[in-house]
Amino acid sequence: MSVSEGSTSAVNTPDRYKWVALSNTTLGVLMATLDASIVIISLPAIFRGIGLDPLAPSNIGYLLWMILGYLLVSAVLVVALGRLGDMFGRVKMYNLGFLIFSFGSLALSVDPFTHARGALWLIAWRIVQAVGGSMLTANSAAILTDAFPARQRGMALGINQVTAMAGQFLGLVAGGLLAAVDWRAVFWINVPIGVFGTIWSYRSLREITAARRARIDWIGNVTFVCGTTSLLAAITYGIQPYGGRATGWLNPWVLAGLIIGVVLLAGFCLVETRVAEPMIDLALFRIRAFAAGNIAALLMAIARGGLQFMLIIWLQGIWLPLHGYAFEDTPLWAGIYMLPLSFGFLIAGPVSGYLSDRFGARSLATGGALLVAASFLGLMGLPVNFAYPLFAILLALVGVGMGMFSSPNTSSIMGSVPNNRRGVASGMRSTFQNSGQALSIGVFFSLMVAGLASSLPHSLSTGLAAQGVPAPVAAHVAGLPPVSALFAAFLGYNPVGTLLASAGVLHSLPAANVAVLTGTHLFPKLIAAPFHHGLVTVFVAATAMALITALASLLRGRRYSHPDNAVDTAERGDRVDAGDPGRR
Repeated sequence: MSVSEGSTSAVNTPDRYKWVALSNTTLGVLMATLDASIVIISLPAIFRGIGLDPLAPSNIGYLLWMILGYLLVSAVLVVALGRLGDMFGRVKMYNLGFLIFSFGSLALSVDPFTHARGALWLIAWRIVQAVGGSMLTANSAAILTDAFPARQRGMALGINQVTAMAGQFLGLVAGGLLAAVDWRAVFWINVPIGVFGTIWSYRSLREITAARRARIDWIGNVTFVCGTTSLLAAITYGIQPYGGRATGWLNPWVLAGLIIGVVLLAGFCLVETRVAEPMIDLALFRIRAFAAGNIAALLMAIARGGLQFMLIIWLQGIWLPLHGYAFEDTPLWAGIYMLPLSFGFLIAGPVSGYLSDRFGARSLATGGALLVAASFLGLMGLPVNFAYPLFAILLALVGVGMGMFSSPNTSSIMGSVPNNRRGVASGMRSTFQNSGQALSIGVFFSLMVAGLASSLPHSLSTGLAAQGVPAPVAAHVAGLPPVSALFAAFLGYNPVGTLLASAGVLHSLPAANVAVLTGTHLFPKLIAAPFHHGLVTVFVAATAMALITALASLLRGRRYSHPDNAVDTAERGDRVDAGDPGRR
């Protein structure tokens, strides 16, 4: 089908094709987002498989890059890959992403090395996999926006985006199940799905909106990639201890990375205003719906990422062990007990997307952000050893609120831009979301570590001494950086048992004391009070971000569709404002 540049494609799109596009892109983003969390929950099995102790000080770097490498690459590349989709074809970039992702999954599953070389192999191919995943997420929303008329766009994007976000939580369950079979199965599972999806996408998807050929903005690409990488990598290393301090924010390399990142990103903005064909059209931020929607997406991503990691630590490090679950079993059960969050997403997302097609995004997205804030306050008020039914209800409300926010917000962003900028707009939206998740780790881990640093050492030393651990050993264990205890809980290790085993003192203690020290109750009881102090700090910050998200969402203006979409909306009979209220 021949389509002139800049035309709105959904007008002449056969009805069947849009459902094919929705099915395939939903499979693609589900696979890409599920893989980000499936590895997190499987890390203990993966490191055991390659014979590497992730808690050893020399291996912390491998651990961090296994957790964050995929996320950092996704945050850095999605804008550039969305722009390339606009230039060379969104379907072409999307199909290539499926192929690269599948090949990366295959390479990960056949890691031929062990120890440090095995970890480097996994990190390198995770980066390759992230490139493919970025191609999928950067172009999927633009493909759907091309395929669906405005009156159905919110519903389609709602299904796609909520499936993607639900994948982050469903990956926790899938990772626990697959890692119990074999750590390589975590990567094997993607291969047949990826091969099927790749063949399907190459055979069924087609370009609808004509590609807009342009020169590649090399200076813009380099400054953006280097600046974002420097900034996010510095934040990643900021949570590691440095110079006797609990965190590394005063590490000269971290400070240099932050400064260089900010300077390069400022240079990027300057470059984009002066080149003829910029990587990012900064004029898009003059559209109120686009600017407000992306700011809201960034803040909600920070709040959501912090919630995910704090819930995992809360469940795996405290609540599940207190209820008799072995530490090595807690990753799987944490994913299962967090399912109400996913159910909330899955129910509210498509419904709110459908409603936003009829009534607009502002009220739904704003109400969703307010519901998230209220749910955070409810979680903050729970005791550390809570009653699960109330916890599950609050999780479900968080999921409903995030589903109410995400679908309308995405539809509002994508509908506010001209059709020949949908690829880069989709990439920018993904960059804000992925950067928010990376920022959340630095922000919330630092807040939690700061909360633990003041009271955890005394609690640990007193508790260990009461079980007969020699005072020097108890003082040494209690003096370790709090992030070590957090990582141990996050990975499903018994922190006390692991640390004392490495100190070689367990064999000299009475059997009854050893049973207490290596059991499931001591560490949760010792960390409960310090953890709750840090948890309150984290949820106060997350609540504030959710409230600011609601304010940004409210300020997006009345319902707005870009004038380039007028043909589509007129022929489809959609009700949108005739004027241009969405522009500042």
